[in-house]
Amino acid sequence: MFGEVLFDQFEDGRLVLGGAPFNVAWHLKGLGQNPLFISRVGQDELGDRVFCAMRDWGLDTTGVQTDPTRPTGTVRVQMDGGLPRYEIPPDQAHDFIDADQAISAAAGGEFSLLHHGTLALRSPASRDALIRLVKRLDVGIFLDPNLRSPWWEMRAVRDAMQRATWAKLNGEELTLLCPAHAAQGHVELASKLRAEFDLELLVVTLGADGAVAADTSECVKVPAAEVRNFVDSVGAGDAFDAVLIVGLMQGWGLPSVLYCATQFAAAVCGIRGATAMNPVFYEAHLKQWRGQHV
Repeated sequence: MFGEVLFDQFEDGRLVLGGAPFNVAWHLKGLGQNPLFISRVGQDELGDRVFCAMRDWGLDTTGVQTDPTRPTGTVRVQMDGGLPRYEIPPDQAHDFIDADQAISAAAGGEFSLLHHGTLALRSPASRDALIRLVKRLDVGIFLDPNLRSPWWEMRAVRDAMQRATWAKLNGEELTLLCPAHAAQGHVELASKLRAEFDLELLVVTLGADGAVAADTSECVKVPAAEVRNFVDSVGAGDAFDAVLIVGLMQGWGLPSVLYCATQFAAAVCGIRGATAMNPVFYEAHLKQWRGQHV
């Protein structure tokens, strides 16, 4: 996992640890994997909280750098009809991930893929670190652009799509990347975009309309899972990513991985924030998936 770790600042004053790549790494650890998370935090109280939380959860902290001058990332979150809106300040520690330190942290490791988004790539330093890390690791790339205006550029996103092996978008992002064909349905758009970038798999999450996935041989659509006791949708896409990654690594069939991913994302919508602190939350899903012989 490569990218930002930060604290979501909610309107009621709560600070919740998050950041899309961090959330994915947290979920993967809860789901029995051992990800290496590469990021950067400040030499401040929030940075200390990041290290403490990671150690308590059993996450490897080797890839988390410390910046002596820039602060640990924060994002102001406002809820609008149950949906989050984000205000992201510039020049935070995760914008300055050091390439040499990132490569050193990954040296000697065995990795199945590299997951990243685009927020940390808004700065030249972190963008260079990712590109150099990609060349050094020589593994498939899982891209979730996670576009946050105004912190993205079409050219940079399309360049990232060209490098990717697998990608996950939401419905809005799919339309943004296919403006000339926006009138077409999601299935057609997903198939078109997958072929354009020669991806092994493209998944599009559609909220209440479920999800669509296109690979080299088929296009599958699944309905949305029921959300019980809806709290917020913060981090639902990151939860979806984590299950997709587990499914890819373990060779699940496409319908199975989509079903499990939508179920897990729906469960995250029933908790406050993007991640669960209780291992039982994850164990329940693992037990259910084993029972389905995915």
